[in-house]
Amino acid sequence: MKYERIRNFVNGSFVNVSSPRTLIITSPTDGTLLAEMPCSSATDLDEAVKAAKAAFPAWSKTPIKERVQVFFRYKYLLEKNLQELAALVSEENGKTLGEAIAEVEKCIELTEFATSLPQLITGEVLEVSKGVECRTSHVPLGIVASIVPFNFPAMVPNWTIPNAIALGNCMIIKPSEKVPLSLNVIAMLLKEAGLPDGVFNIVNGDSEIVNAICDHPDIEAVSFVGSTKVAKIVYQRATQNLKRCLALGGAKNHLLVLPDAKPGMTAQNVAASMSGCAGQRCMAASAMIGVGAVDHIVQKICDEVKKIIPGQNLGAVINKESKERIERYITDAEKQGAKILVDGRGVIVAGKENGTYVGPTVIDYVTPDMAIAKEEIFGPVISILRTNTIDEALVIENANPYGNAASVFTENGGMARYVVDNASAGMIGVNVGVPVPREPFSFGGWNESKFGVGDITGKSSIEFWTKLKKSTTKWNPEEGVNWMS
Repeated sequence: MKYERIRNFVNGSFVNVSSPRTLIITSPTDGTLLAEMPCSSATDLDEAVKAAKAAFPAWSKTPIKERVQVFFRYKYLLEKNLQELAALVSEENGKTLGEAIAEVEKCIELTEFATSLPQLITGEVLEVSKGVECRTSHVPLGIVASIVPFNFPAMVPNWTIPNAIALGNCMIIKPSEKVPLSLNVIAMLLKEAGLPDGVFNIVNGDSEIVNAICDHPDIEAVSFVGSTKVAKIVYQRATQNLKRCLALGGAKNHLLVLPDAKPGMTAQNVAASMSGCAGQRCMAASAMIGVGAVDHIVQKICDEVKKIIPGQNLGAVINKESKERIERYITDAEKQGAKILVDGRGVIVAGKENGTYVGPTVIDYVTPDMAIAKEEIFGPVISILRTNTIDEALVIENANPYGNAASVFTENGGMARYVVDNASAGMIGVNVGVPVPREPFSFGGWNESKFGVGDITGKSSIEFWTKLKKSTTKWNPEEGVNWMS
């Protein structure tokens, strides 16, 4: 193994796991055996929760302006260690180094937002009657948990870590069992930044530990990012145990392309959206709806896609099973009558023969009833559907059960506004292939892309990670009492 056996991070130190069950971590880039990861048990989770409970009283009572000083230092350390962390993200996830660098840069932006929280949770105060004031304040929940996916080993954890902890909570985080290494580096950077022991803890494992998190009586809130199938299970189990839960699921994002769209810009955006991070992101475009005469744009898209080379500017998909599943979708669509314009099946990268690569793929004349048009592919594949009108396109977009993102490419402002107003998705783009909001705007979809109230990042996350306390104060008994006091 390239790295030593993975351990949990509890109370400021790496500790061994009690369970004998293990998994092998392999790099999708070239098949290198990276590490052995033991699967934690409920007993291991208990130890992490005990550490968090012990740390919570002091951390929650630390003024927020002092708490965020940790994240000023953490931001500096992310910047200082950017290349090292990005290289590890690339190695364990399979994305290109450039994509991994961008991922860490997003971690820095997320942390920067957390340092602004003292200015955003000042609360409100109002004299509601003579000598009587009402005041609100945001109070931390206690012990919270974050369950994160494989596709962004550093960024998605940082959707929750800076905000939840800066707001006074102590955290248990469960990395994806496919990519547990990057979080170890993050744990050490937080410790170096001065985060007290026990405030941040890592518990490695698989579905057993997810269930234990949802069931643990001392965990107040759970955030989850992953597939819709699992998001539903986590949301139902956590809320059944009377916890707050925000569970983000999958997506089927549509790009609506009108004939007046700028061909070059549109082609670049579509190609980047469908292939970035090998298509393994919930904001990837996996379906394009061409409205009217768009053959000239489709050709431009194919030209752009052919510039994307596996092993160079296109990373690997996470494992062999994913590669086989993605290629099966392509083959089934072809059998059902779709036309393969650019074929990414059967890719082998020289020197990385054990890597799991799928080439960028463009499929035209896909119909709405095909599986590839309805289901999340999670690979570098774009399916092109055809309609005559924007309303027909919106029917297809809004019929899909997900609601993460949608984009429209056009030079017509009125048409763009019509799509923004009528597409059933939480994040909309106009001439933007990946409409991820920047901080302080929050990330979150609709429909079966999200279960729970609020969003996971930005200002909206404050309501999830805190509870609102209201106090009413009267110091002037000489004024007497009326119905307001």
